[in-house]
Amino acid sequence: MEGIQHKTVCVNGLNMHIAEKGEGPVILFLHGFPELWYSWRYQINGLASLGYRALAPDLRGYGETDAPASIASYTCFHMVGDLIALLDAVAPDQEKVFVVGHDWGAIIAWYLCLFRPDRVKALFNLSVPFIPYNPRFKPVETWQAFFGNDHYIVRFQEPGVMEAEFAEIGLGRAVLELLSYRVSDPLYLPKGNLFGHPLDGPVDLPPWLSHKDANYYASQFEKTGISGALNYYRNFDRNWELSAPWSGSQIKVPVKFMIGDLDLVYTMPGMKEYIHNGGFKRDVPFLEEAVVMKGVSHWINQEKPDDINKQMFDFFSKFH
Repeated sequence: MEGIQHKTVCVNGLNMHIAEKGEGPVILFLHGFPELWYSWRYQINGLASLGYRALAPDLRGYGETDAPASIASYTCFHMVGDLIALLDAVAPDQEKVFVVGHDWGAIIAWYLCLFRPDRVKALFNLSVPFIPYNPRFKPVETWQAFFGNDHYIVRFQEPGVMEAEFAEIGLGRAVLELLSYRVSDPLYLPKGNLFGHPLDGPVDLPPWLSHKDANYYASQFEKTGISGALNYYRNFDRNWELSAPWSGSQIKVPVKFMIGDLDLVYTMPGMKEYIHNGGFKRDVPFLEEAVVMKGVSHWINQEKPDDINKQMFDFFSKFH
């Protein structure tokens, strides 16, 4: 991508790859699963051209960033620690920065705002709303009760199992199947029939994912493996335990939230009610707006980059 610079920075005990472009106030972009810094390619170029310094790391376990072997090295504390160390290293002159997250990146952004609100100027989050700690609902067993054992989050829990099953169909293929999932139904990955359709033809790529894009994602994961990325899911319950001290805490930074109405997160049980009936605003009191984009799936920032860039620019422009 023209003009985007790449570097490796030592942060929090690991080597982190970042892509950056532009000068001005920092926007920290946090990608999701199974993605990379590359998922922000349109936002990096768009916001850099509007006077911002866009920073997009490969998160711990992804791409050209180190992937610790231990599952326990992928908790919310590790993730937030990585980001604080990164900002200290590459933007020491900016006490607070703008943050943008999507999918797992959105979850990490909520944790960043919960643990270190002093470092966040404003948050623009996509696809995953803030889910406060609830002592009655342990995450994985809750999903298992709702969706059963073939639900992707449940299937991801056992170390090595999905790695082996993805390897059987080709890891690059598996990643592209995941990135091409664009319906609002829950994602199930039954053993022996992972994506519910024959896998002998080419992947049915969505319009926003070119063959060049697909090849980049596939080649990166084939090179690094996917255990680091899956280890985020294997820490859902651990993160739930670790966040108990913040029970009842609110997100106290300015926030704008966007989600597609075809996003599988939006159609999860109770999610629409939480977003629209006051629960989300109660937990995130400085939530300016929760926007639902019609006809848009989970990959919102790649599917509608111009719309997202404009909404992001208009929101962040209020805080100069």
